[in-house]
Amino acid sequence: MSAPPARARRPLARRWLATLCALVLALTLVPTQGARASTVDPSLAPTPYQGWNTYYGLGVDFTEAEIIEMAQAMIDRGLLAAGYDIVWLDGGWAAPGRDADGNLIPDPEQFPNGLKHLTDTLHAMGFRAGIYTDAGPMLPTNKTCTIGSGGGYQQQDADQFARWGFDAVKVDFLCGWENKLDPETEFRKMAEAIRNNSEGRPMVFNLCNPVTSPYWGEYPEHMQSIGSWAYAPEIAESWRTYTDVGWVGKIQFADVLRNYDANARHPEVAGPGHWNDPDYLGPQLGMTDTEFRTQFTLWTVAAAPLMIASDVRTLSDTSLTILTDADVLAVNQDPLGDQAVRVSPAGDQEVWVKDLADGSKAVVLLNRSATPAMVSTTVSEIGLKGARVTVRDLWTKQATEANKTIRETVEGHGAVLLRVSRATGQPGPSRVIIGLPQITTVDGQTLPVASAEALTAAGTVLEVSVPVSNDGTRPANDVRLDVDLPDGWQVSGDTVIGRLAPHATRTAVLTITVPEDAALGTYQLRITPTVAGAPAASGVVTVQVAPTPPEGTVNLAHHPWVIATSGWMQPTIDRSVGGWTPLIINGVTYATGIGVASPSDIRWYTGGQCTRLTGGAGVDDAVKFNPQGGTVTFHVIGDGRVLYETDVVRRDQLITFDVDLTGVRDLHPQDEQTHCTADHGRLLGIGGVSQKRHVQGRPINENAARDWVRANTDRQSLIAA
Repeated sequence: MSAPPARARRPLARRWLATLCALVLALTLVPTQGARASTVDPSLAPTPYQGWNTYYGLGVDFTEAEIIEMAQAMIDRGLLAAGYDIVWLDGGWAAPGRDADGNLIPDPEQFPNGLKHLTDTLHAMGFRAGIYTDAGPMLPTNKTCTIGSGGGYQQQDADQFARWGFDAVKVDFLCGWENKLDPETEFRKMAEAIRNNSEGRPMVFNLCNPVTSPYWGEYPEHMQSIGSWAYAPEIAESWRTYTDVGWVGKIQFADVLRNYDANARHPEVAGPGHWNDPDYLGPQLGMTDTEFRTQFTLWTVAAAPLMIASDVRTLSDTSLTILTDADVLAVNQDPLGDQAVRVSPAGDQEVWVKDLADGSKAVVLLNRSATPAMVSTTVSEIGLKGARVTVRDLWTKQATEANKTIRETVEGHGAVLLRVSRATGQPGPSRVIIGLPQITTVDGQTLPVASAEALTAAGTVLEVSVPVSNDGTRPANDVRLDVDLPDGWQVSGDTVIGRLAPHATRTAVLTITVPEDAALGTYQLRITPTVAGAPAASGVVTVQVAPTPPEGTVNLAHHPWVIATSGWMQPTIDRSVGGWTPLIINGVTYATGIGVASPSDIRWYTGGQCTRLTGGAGVDDAVKFNPQGGTVTFHVIGDGRVLYETDVVRRDQLITFDVDLTGVRDLHPQDEQTHCTADHGRLLGIGGVSQKRHVQGRPINENAARDWVRANTDRQSLIAA
């Protein structure tokens, strides 16, 4: 991960850039050769543009009727009113090849009335229209490159787009990649054609170069997408800074963070008229609501274009509320055009700051980890003078005053977005927060490690420790704790805090009772302090209600698990992952077990009732489909502690073990890849037998690629004797 420039150095960098600009202006008095003048018109994108694109939500098979229906949904659901005013066709709109005059051809089945009719309709509805092409020459027989304006067609296509009435052009590089061309050379040709189109029509130019990123691993470093910042601001309103953030129909949180980090490498080149572009927004395409709100928060402070990728006709009210929040959008559309930089060390918890035109700061408290964590900064670290600041949470709309420290407990994969400014006059309401809530006991038994999450069964009683702090400058009166519980759950204990002095902390202890009839599943219990009835910053504890612990001697392969993950596909009971073959280790077939793919994690609730786990781990004979198999290690984790681990497990090995489980409530065997060769991953398996007060079994590790069709995948299997 490349760190952005430090906040302290940024003004110096801006002064240096200003000096350089002055020098360039002075040099223009004398004829020079090879000078590069910017072709960007700042008025086309004075703030990051907003809209919707077809690709992730509809793929490449969309129609005129769907586009118009989507535009109407954007009107009906408040997206156009919130600024999302570009409807953008991605790849898939064109028929193969060109006509007799060399023109691109809209697919007549998808667009029976032609594209001019479509743009006229969109304009009448209040939208701008965008279209897609490629900087390289098309290769009609190549499925990767079916449309392209390279090879001498740049001006002809730009003129055609303008005649059709388009207002924006996305220029990809799939054809450029297939033809092994230089990105800068080809994008400059396309930019010149767009600016000089025969209609004189202003068109936003989105430079899209994902396929030369290090993720693809093909191009020399100086030609990769991470280097587009060096020339793209001269020719484009926006430029992609890394590979695609997902696949058609699928955007994952890990890839959102990956693209955000790549996008953060050069914040100094973003500003009015030209923007770094980390790719599209993915509500309901694989992320939770919390994860999508985090993506939207990060794209907002990155001053990124806000292009919705999902089918807006099916968006939930929660997604729409996120996308249309006026206070958050104001940060993205701030006229200063600043892009946020990180002011904390890189890690699971980070602080990012964006300067705003009115002198305030947009501050993001980011928690990359999957569990809640406290994220903290100070007034001086975010670049404000003095100690007192007004803090407005832009998602919850809470406005309070903090003194020196700004902190909050942030849920897993979450982000808090604050607007912070210097406080003046009489002190405002103090900022009351809770620290990280910790579940400390279950049914009176102290947990080995207190945590914000617990695995338990129905009918249990949990004790939760909740630190409550006043980070403001005046006392907070009538402080209480409000706990949002599912129906039938009960809470008692220190729900009334009373008066809390400035800089004081009180730890409340709550008792939460899980009802006997609680359904299996995960429950998020939100704990919110209130000050004189007004809610403050809240925290969350997670309770996973699991199947009851094993009774007697039980084969874990056949006992219901809480959760089971596999590197690919799903864990398979009594078969190699995918169900294709029996579980075989060194020629021996095992009748029972679980097939998984590395890395895997299977979790059982033992509730402190089991005393022993016996089993084995090995590499499944499925690796023999491939002469270049990998290796794995196998672990048994209990209540967050490593109870057993193997050395590297290789082919034709069976590693047996006998593990003491006394008092263990949360059991999950895991595996890891230790080596990967060529295009093949590994297969790992674990299986086991569990019994109350005695657990025995034989988990087996299996590692190999199923065949060359399953290249780049990992498998495992669990086998119990």
